[in-house]
Amino acid sequence: MKSSAFRRARTTAAASAGLLAVLAAGTVVATPANADPAAAPGAPAASMLAPYYTALDLTGDKQVTTLDLQVVTDHIGATPASADWPSVSVADVDADGVITVKDLAAVSERMIYDDGPFTLIEASTLDMQAAMNAGVITSVQLTQAYLDRIASLDKVDFDGPTTTTGSSTTGNLQRPLNSIITTSTVALQAAAAADATRAADGMTSMLLGIPIALKDNYDTTDMVTTGGCACWEANQTTTDAKMVAGLRDAGAVILAKASLDEFAYGFVSEFSAFQGIDSSTTKQKSALVASPYDTTKSAGGSSGGTGASISANFAALGFGTDTGGSIRVPSSYNQLVGIRPTVGLTSRDGIIPLALTQDTGGPLARSVTDAAVALDAVVGVDANDPITSEQTGLVPDSYTSYLDPTALQGKRIGFVPSMMASSNPTDKRLWDAAKLTLEAQGATVVDLTTTAVPFPTADFNKVLNEGSGSTNEFKHDLDVYIANHLSSAVTSRSLGDIIASGNFVTSRNSTYVQRNNVTPSQYDLWANPTTGTHTTQIATGNALVTKLMTDNAIDAIVYPSGTPYGTFSTNLRLSPNTGMPAVTVPMGQASPTEANPGGGVNLEFLGKDYTEGSLIGLTYAFEQATKARTAPALYSAAG
Repeated sequence: MKSSAFRRARTTAAASAGLLAVLAAGTVVATPANADPAAAPGAPAASMLAPYYTALDLTGDKQVTTLDLQVVTDHIGATPASADWPSVSVADVDADGVITVKDLAAVSERMIYDDGPFTLIEASTLDMQAAMNAGVITSVQLTQAYLDRIASLDKVDFDGPTTTTGSSTTGNLQRPLNSIITTSTVALQAAAAADATRAADGMTSMLLGIPIALKDNYDTTDMVTTGGCACWEANQTTTDAKMVAGLRDAGAVILAKASLDEFAYGFVSEFSAFQGIDSSTTKQKSALVASPYDTTKSAGGSSGGTGASISANFAALGFGTDTGGSIRVPSSYNQLVGIRPTVGLTSRDGIIPLALTQDTGGPLARSVTDAAVALDAVVGVDANDPITSEQTGLVPDSYTSYLDPTALQGKRIGFVPSMMASSNPTDKRLWDAAKLTLEAQGATVVDLTTTAVPFPTADFNKVLNEGSGSTNEFKHDLDVYIANHLSSAVTSRSLGDIIASGNFVTSRNSTYVQRNNVTPSQYDLWANPTTGTHTTQIATGNALVTKLMTDNAIDAIVYPSGTPYGTFSTNLRLSPNTGMPAVTVPMGQASPTEANPGGGVNLEFLGKDYTEGSLIGLTYAFEQATKARTAPALYSAAG
């Protein structure tokens, strides 16, 4: 295992002094302050951590670089009487009417640059970019460090051997994480290309050179896409999923494919891909994904491998999919931020589906900032997923512009008492504390059942109790994926073929058979776009919850995403049964005297369609006030 700490000889203070000396000597070539603010070559399409790191940009590339510092240096002494004052006045940070060295220092603080020590564990995308911009690390080194951690830690059983057959575990209950199915053989090449881009054009995006793990239901041209199933180990697609293409366009390094509950069926994250055949039974073997906080516990699902790998610091960022909770469950179990976007914000094309009435893809990250950075790269209209046309005009230049620690001030946050899991001592304690935090940050917390506008209890419960589309839709939607994306090398080309092969999690046989027996008429009765019972209920639920929020001037509805290593009632269905977005953020952990000590619990914020930006602001303010995430000690120490 290579060291995950990197350092340059200079200290940050010395580097700053040296930089200012260079600028004062006039040895840096810069765009004149009176030039048109045309973007530099390779300039980003979206703002980078706006507004803090962009507001003092003088050269039009939406970031502060040495070029901007040179402009300020060239205009030391300028005042409002100077001819070029309009083009440099933004650099008068102290507003004293003159450009001084003090202003130069203030502008330099807005650079994403840090040549101090860099430690991989819990590093943010901002930390990584600052270190890469300073030359402390390269993307190649960063990528290699993550690959080393995966190779040395993902399959380790820290407390002895475990035997897993199907869903049963015998022997020592500790088990490996099993969070990664495949690592990329070309990730280092992609990282080298990112390093070359940085050398030529600077930091062209906040994801340039950042290593990312994808749930193994996202198509990738450089790794097989198995859906977690041994039946599809040969599925090497010729195209990337639309979201993956967005990540590559931003310069991200696709590092690995994370394990998942096979075909995203459930919350335990059991998969069969590359597990082989049990020689004694001649049946397909499977594996379970463990939580890095307690490897006797599940990492949740279905995006469990993504959750475990990001929490254990095996990649910078991760992506999962969510039909009925599959981003938010592993986020809660693994103390991560998870975004389930509005259905229509991110394209599902090239992602193995579960139920397209509810499927949506989004990021899992160690912070709200990282999640916002990740979301920026994957939104957009896609003709291959027509519902994405609904987002037109509703997407900001950058979701990072909502990262405001005061975002909760003056906001109205609603809750429904029956959703607060008050029967669970950990959840009750954490919600009581969270409510105080929200109020301390200037929010008004509103019990929606006691407002002046009558609460529609029966209709609201219908929203929560509507079932998942995973049974009635899977066969139909899988057939569409097979027709459009599945590699010709795969022999199991229908759900019936998969059943016949026996190459899947054997305990799921009855589930596969049940879903294979769904007829076209059953599917149409359920999911017809205009007359289906399920699609109609989703539309009704969306209208109901939107009206409830509008009538009560509510900015978000909050509720726990679950309990320590568990779910609660039908909380997770509110977002998928309305199509509305939800962001889940760590709220705290179970205490040593409570059940499942150390187990995480997240607070979920739900908003109106396409209000991801506002939700990011609210969760960021909550995160900054609580700092609730803890790193998994077992895997932090090993780093």
